[in-house]
Amino acid sequence: MVGRGLTGLIRSMVYWCVVLGIWGAIGVGGLVLYYGSRMPSATTWAIPDRPPNVKILAVSGDIIANRGATGGEALSLENMSPYIPQAVIAIEDRRFYSHFGVDPLGLARAMLTNITTGRMVQGGSTITQQLAKNLFLSPERTLERKVQEVLLSVWLEQKYTKDQILAMYLNRVFFGSNAYGVEAASRRYFNKSARDVNLGEAALLAGLLKAPSRLSPARDPKAAEERAQVVLGAMREEGFITDSEIKTAMSQTPTKAKSFWSGAQYYVADMVMDQLPGMVGEISQDLIVDTTLDLDLEKKAEETLAESLDASGQKLDVSQAALVSIDGTGAIRALVGGRDYADSQFDRAVKARRQPGSAFKPFVYAAAMEIGRTPMSIRNDAPVRIGNWTPENYDQKYRGEVSLANALANSLNTIAAQLVMEVGPQNVIKLAHRLGIRIRNAVQCLDRAGNLGGQPCRTDVSLCPVHERRLQGHAACDPADFDGRWHRSL
Repeated sequence: MVGRGLTGLIRSMVYWCVVLGIWGAIGVGGLVLYYGSRMPSATTWAIPDRPPNVKILAVSGDIIANRGATGGEALSLENMSPYIPQAVIAIEDRRFYSHFGVDPLGLARAMLTNITTGRMVQGGSTITQQLAKNLFLSPERTLERKVQEVLLSVWLEQKYTKDQILAMYLNRVFFGSNAYGVEAASRRYFNKSARDVNLGEAALLAGLLKAPSRLSPARDPKAAEERAQVVLGAMREEGFITDSEIKTAMSQTPTKAKSFWSGAQYYVADMVMDQLPGMVGEISQDLIVDTTLDLDLEKKAEETLAESLDASGQKLDVSQAALVSIDGTGAIRALVGGRDYADSQFDRAVKARRQPGSAFKPFVYAAAMEIGRTPMSIRNDAPVRIGNWTPENYDQKYRGEVSLANALANSLNTIAAQLVMEVGPQNVIKLAHRLGIRIRNAVQCLDRAGNLGGQPCRTDVSLCPVHERRLQGHAACDPADFDGRWHRSL
């Protein structure tokens, strides 16, 4: 009797389990059909275009920077370091090459782990599901979105190969610090292409996928390194690497990245991106922009500027500077817009405004040529008074009668002041405008200070020799920013 009762109980349990399973399957199928019907027809599904990338090259062909919404070009699996896909598969989706877009075993394992620990420790989403979510869906966590994610994942698996799916994922996923895709992340954190990433660096990148912002080495290098070691352990378990390779990777110096892109070449990249729309219009496809920048000279220029600030910045009460080097053809070979791009992205070489000083003299002489003066015209270099202003030469000496060619070659202030009054300030201003110079308060500048810089002319050339705090609030100079020492040096 006891045996029959137990057998009957077991049969009853099996029966009801089957019944509940059937009804559960019907319910799940109904949800899939319902939420699937709310989606557009599968025939209209298509992978959204990846935002266009602008690759900016130096004269040597080396990359200055990648710009665009992603910050890096797309790479095929064959072109990136093999450690990157291995690391991502090991930590994110170990059965990636065997499942159909959804991994029931991985999902069950994640659910069991989360239940036993009492908190969300693992996620059950496959790489394909993550790609589907990133491409098509909002980040909200709802049953409808999860069902749609599964349907899209199955569609992706049917339409694309595993390698294509993995490549799309790696080229679009967020790696923290405004870096989307492995190429952008590699250049952001390691200053190198994803083609050249080593094992330790690949593990760090893969580790970021769990919490890109929190684990970014630019924010928490220790947390990023600890997560990378977890990835290395997963790679060893999957047979991707050996114990000796792990020891080598762990012996490498931990990655420390600045809070922002670092390097003077990024000032050049900003300048290119500002000018590009006016040259090519809307950027709708990947572009390669060739420049005349010499990266070796750029590095030396950056070092020289930093050394000058270290040597004289405190004495002159100056915290920033800028430098532009142009060759005989007018090509820019080096441009540095500030001491450190990571600390300040304001480009003082291009965007800051200051009085032009003696750099404005050629416009005065050109205006004089237009009314009939010649390089051999003679003027007297002697003390001169214009209203309440008495200009002096830099060396405070006078040379008597000199040709205009000689006066310009020696940057004589008295001759330039005389020519301004002969030509008329308005005519000098008009000529400067024709040559592309925009001037504020130009009449006042030229009336009171000629072309020398006693009262600063506010123009779109050069920069203000002022404190950093003054440059962040505005782009123009104030007369109070200048003293006699700067006037003489200009």
